[in-house]
Amino acid sequence: MDFKDYYSTLGVAKTANAKEIKQAYRKLARKHHPDVNPGDKAAESKFKEINEAYEVLGDPEKRKKYDELGANWRAYEQAAGAGGGQGFPGFDPSQFGGWNVHYGGGPQGSQGSSGFRTMTEDEMREMFGDQNPFSDFFQTFFGGSMGGPGEDTGRRAGRTRGTRGPRKGRDVEQEIELPLEDTFNGTMRRFSIKHDGHARTVDVRIPAGVGEGSRVRVAGEGEQGSGGGQSGDLYLRIHQTPHGRFERKGRDLYTRVQIPLTTAVLGGEAEVPTLAGKPLRLKIPPTTQNGQTFRLKGHGMPVTGKPDEHGDLYATVDVQLPRELTSEQRKHFEELQKLETGTKHSAA
Repeated sequence: MDFKDYYSTLGVAKTANAKEIKQAYRKLARKHHPDVNPGDKAAESKFKEINEAYEVLGDPEKRKKYDELGANWRAYEQAAGAGGGQGFPGFDPSQFGGWNVHYGGGPQGSQGSSGFRTMTEDEMREMFGDQNPFSDFFQTFFGGSMGGPGEDTGRRAGRTRGTRGPRKGRDVEQEIELPLEDTFNGTMRRFSIKHDGHARTVDVRIPAGVGEGSRVRVAGEGEQGSGGGQSGDLYLRIHQTPHGRFERKGRDLYTRVQIPLTTAVLGGEAEVPTLAGKPLRLKIPPTTQNGQTFRLKGHGMPVTGKPDEHGDLYATVDVQLPRELTSEQRKHFEELQKLETGTKHSAA
């Protein structure tokens, strides 16, 4: 059995005050929470470790006894073994029954302010399975009994303390790659989902406007529940593949338009492609500079759930210089050059 350095687990010094310990715990809890990392066993293991550490260091009395344990933990371990697992003098296992989990918000609950709550062992087993969530070190020195004092003020998973009832299945997350056209127009995708060795197909509608990292929820298509509990949900996380002509930035789209030198100098029109399929006519004013950008309002990405609301389309001009000149063209450029002689040009 290894000694558990709870200070190291939370990344704080032994001299850290209660506020610093709480801040470190909250930051790590958000990062490694199972809801944020579905199916990630490494994150699940880390989440257990940091909560066990905070279970001890987050309570002044428990922390004091942990600090008293110090380097003498081996001797205490042997004494506990000789005493039939009764712990060691000065430690009351019943004081270490709670498991503090942060679900957002400010201070509350057993820690004296909002955002924390005490979970029973039954609830912890529901979250992680039937394995004991405590380490051997914690079991030996602090007692493994869950269900500490105080009323459970947080979320319950459909059952009361100390009883085993229906368990909702875990949510499942799956990445899906979509081209820009599909995120612009919306699309239907078919998935094969397996439950207990049986596969079924599900048609999922991807709404228009979804972006990189968006999650589409498919209710009841996650892992099956147990004991009559409902199934979890399937979440499709969107990954948008690059496009050859458009770049997306939030609701807006960006593209480039090539125009000849004469159009840039004298003015005219240019054709701008769109994801809707129908090109737009863009008016080019005289003396348009290379790299100048024009905004076409309302021709960007649609807003999810608001089909009549769109971002904007930005078209950047690429002025194309002639690669070859006829004799007549050269003559005209030479005449132009004569007219420009002595004219001062701005570097802007």
